[in-house]
Amino acid sequence: MSKSSEVRIPANEITVKRRADVSIAVVGTPNSGKSTLFNRLTGLKQRIGNYPGVTVERHIGTLKTNDAVIELVDLPGTHSLTPHSLEERISVDVILGRVEGTAAPDGVLAVLDASNLYQGLFLVQQLLDLDLPVVVAMTMGDAAIRSGIDVDVAALQDALGGVPVVEVVATTGSGLDELRVAIAAMRGAAASRELVVWPELRRAAGEFQQATDNELSLRVCERLILEGISEHTQNYARLTESQTANLVSQRDKLFGMEPPIAVEARIRYAWVRDTLKKVQRSAPRLQSWRTRLTAFLNQPLPGTIGLFLVMAVVFQAVFAWATPVMDLIDSGTAVLSGSVAAALGEGAFSSLVADGIVAGVGSVIIFLPQILILFLFIILLEDSGYLARAAYLMDRAMHSVGLSGQSIIPMISSFACAVPGIMATRVIPNRRDRIATILAAPFMTCSARLPVYALLIAAFVPAKQVGFMNLQGLVLFGLYLFGIVMGVLTALLIRKTALRGPKPPFALMLPEFRRPNLQTVFIQLLGRAKVFLYRAGTVIFTVAVIVWALAYFPRSDSIGAEAEQQREAASYSVSGPELEAEYARIENLAAAAQLEQSWLGRAGKAVEPLFKPLGWDWRVSAAVIAGFPAREVVIAVLGTVYAVGDEADEQTLSGRLKASRWPDGSSVFTLPMVIGLLIFYACCLQCAATLAVIRRETNTWRWPVFAWVYMTTIGYLGAMLAFQVGSA
Repeated sequence: MSKSSEVRIPANEITVKRRADVSIAVVGTPNSGKSTLFNRLTGLKQRIGNYPGVTVERHIGTLKTNDAVIELVDLPGTHSLTPHSLEERISVDVILGRVEGTAAPDGVLAVLDASNLYQGLFLVQQLLDLDLPVVVAMTMGDAAIRSGIDVDVAALQDALGGVPVVEVVATTGSGLDELRVAIAAMRGAAASRELVVWPELRRAAGEFQQATDNELSLRVCERLILEGISEHTQNYARLTESQTANLVSQRDKLFGMEPPIAVEARIRYAWVRDTLKKVQRSAPRLQSWRTRLTAFLNQPLPGTIGLFLVMAVVFQAVFAWATPVMDLIDSGTAVLSGSVAAALGEGAFSSLVADGIVAGVGSVIIFLPQILILFLFIILLEDSGYLARAAYLMDRAMHSVGLSGQSIIPMISSFACAVPGIMATRVIPNRRDRIATILAAPFMTCSARLPVYALLIAAFVPAKQVGFMNLQGLVLFGLYLFGIVMGVLTALLIRKTALRGPKPPFALMLPEFRRPNLQTVFIQLLGRAKVFLYRAGTVIFTVAVIVWALAYFPRSDSIGAEAEQQREAASYSVSGPELEAEYARIENLAAAAQLEQSWLGRAGKAVEPLFKPLGWDWRVSAAVIAGFPAREVVIAVLGTVYAVGDEADEQTLSGRLKASRWPDGSSVFTLPMVIGLLIFYACCLQCAATLAVIRRETNTWRWPVFAWVYMTTIGYLGAMLAFQVGSA
């Protein structure tokens, strides 16, 4: 085989069918205003997906011009084409056409922050070395002026070899029309290679290109020399021995004994410094409220106090502001379910629609208020520039438990609900930190645990004063603290074992405060809602319907017939309110009997020996199984199984729990058993929504299965220890 036949066509030269006439990658450094600009250009014409095999989201939008449909791909922020995180790797691979199933871009829209040209120009000059047409959108011009920076756009365009540079203010829309024209002009345009920052690299690439008989483009040869023989080499070519030897020789001559990344940084930053002298002038810094606020909050004490105040507002909003809307959704679901049941009458189909489908949809939608409120705050904090400061301030404290400062918002948010908290881990760029935070988040005491805590604590913990605190309140505080400790220990354990690895350096820009754009906020908020409803919601709904089927089937005709006879007999003996109360008692007894002989009741009896070391009877076991979709369902199931109705008040149900007996006459709900049950609910991952979101965010079932087994095991062992020791 000849050496020319060994050379493969680069992945980015393979034609991949796409929906638009041209595909443009939107590339920029973090906090450069890239996503805001993308949202202003595409509006609601966006779709969100995942890159193949990874959890990194792919945001694709459509920009229509007079004669073309342009596809814009918003790539994760990256500082250079030498990636350090999964998100940066995805950006680089998409730009270079190395992602399987993803078309290589036809051009690049480089977003350059006018207030931080030093870092942005490093990336821009790397992009100009590619075989792709480039348009530069210079954002943050208003922020640059406030910082005392004046940029000569014409001089910058000349310094970049004539590449178009368009000034835009993404938050106001200034310059967008001119930018749309420049983007449309990229259709069919040739790459501009007038700028040669590193002539030695170009010369080495030309010599290596000759060694491959000119089968590879100059750009591919440059990337091979920069990267060497790596896992991505096969994306460009399969080299013969002589070609490989030539590549090694070119690298030795170019880099010597120095790391290639160090040589590249020295040369490119030298060009950046020379360029800044030509295009950037310093002016007196305007002392606006933004600059004064930035200087104040950059101080350790005010910054820390401000962070805790902001977190308190976020926590209060997610926990309290969402409650009225969630209660409204819950009430609406109950009313709709009752109306459907009344319209369809009795029977399996009626119960499926009312208790399965309607309740299942309600169990999905009820999370939306919390998710929208949390992400509203996250988007506002991120767009305003505050999120970077929060991560910086908390990094040292979180670092001690194996996490980064960016984990603080997801962890705090999980006190309201783990679902939006886990979704909030998208702000964490490092994969290990992100997964560790995801696994720690479900331990935080979410609002769904509170009904169970309230019932058991009120019924079995004496309302005594311990110093200035009530014993019941002290137990509740202890459960919150227990969840925090278990979450922190889990993160520490997982980072020392399964996710062990070097912790990447924590470096980020602290941008000046800026006003978020409402259109961008709305678009991102809508995207988060769609992601939850389309992906996590399908799993939650499916599980809810499955549990309904387990609790409904099989039906016993004899129980129904006996209940009808009792109702008929009651109608002859009592009347008025007493008759209604007797009807309710008969219905509750029939429902309890039906549940006992259903598949769910049989499952509870089947697993009773497994949970007997915890002091649980089949009723508690069945309630725990039924509570898998959502913990708060346990109260309704206990109300049904103890024949007080699924809408039982706390006092009535507490009395039934206290009166529950084993066959030998001993109490089921003893204090050690209740403490064990509280520990179980504090640890066990009994929430289908959380599992669905973990699956969604990690892109694999391995982590949700691990989390469920790990947390259930801890909960089981903790409950058994509490019961056995307490009983002894």
